[in-house]
Amino acid sequence: MKMVRLFKVLLVVVCFIGVSCNHNAPNLDMVSESIEVESTGETSKLNAFEDENMGKHELIDDTDQNQRSNLDIKIIKNANCKLNVQEVEKVTRQTKKLVIKHGGYISDERFTHTNYTKENRFIIRIPNNKFDVVLDSLSDWAQFVDHKNISTQDVTEEYVDVSARLKTKLEVKERYETILRQKAKTVEEILEAEHKIKEIQEEIEAAKGRLQYLTNKVSFSTIQVDLYETVIPKEEPNSYTPKFGDKAKKGFSFGWGLIESFALLLFYIWPFIVVGILIVVYFRWIRK
Repeated sequence: MKMVRLFKVLLVVVCFIGVSCNHNAPNLDMVSESIEVESTGETSKLNAFEDENMGKHELIDDTDQNQRSNLDIKIIKNANCKLNVQEVEKVTRQTKKLVIKHGGYISDERFTHTNYTKENRFIIRIPNNKFDVVLDSLSDWAQFVDHKNISTQDVTEEYVDVSARLKTKLEVKERYETILRQKAKTVEEILEAEHKIKEIQEEIEAAKGRLQYLTNKVSFSTIQVDLYETVIPKEEPNSYTPKFGDKAKKGFSFGWGLIESFALLLFYIWPFIVVGILIVVYFRWIRK
């Protein structure tokens, strides 16, 4: 009997477990389906979000390109050239006239004359829009161009960056000045605000100086010019024979030197002259 009861209990337990498994299976399927649906929805949302962001990025890129195209590009131009010319002095005068005509100036000049060459090195500062005109004119005046190098430097990004930083610092300074006037009550607050204003003012001056430097470099291009002329040296004679004019000039100088020496001698011996005159006068008086 005990075995029969134990068998019945086991049968009931097995049936209960089977029924419970059958009831739970649909629920798991529903959960998995809901998870898939939710994941699909999230994926679609993410895709939509990415598409929207991509569209925004494309609009931003187009806007940046339009701003860059409308931006005033800041380019620094530099050049150096070495030119062989027929007459260094003549070409130098022509260059100075040309530079003054186009609103430039010569910042430095060094002239050298040896037995074999004449050289003149100078630096031209010329407005940016006249850079090519002056450089081409110099090349046309040369008999031969040893070398001509041109370099450019785009400082647009730095110029925009410094300008933006300067604008921000001015706004921060203005806010600190407002705090100093209206909200600073204690001595510590006033001193701290003044210290911040001083630091920001120094940064503002540095940014202004950098902008001024970039503006000057962009507005006026630099051209370093080396002009040289070949000189044929003259042969020195073995002996020198002076001409009549040279001899006459030398004789005149010698005679004039004797006169000067005699006059100086009189100044040195004037006491003896006075004593001699007195002696002569005394003896003449005795004879009378």
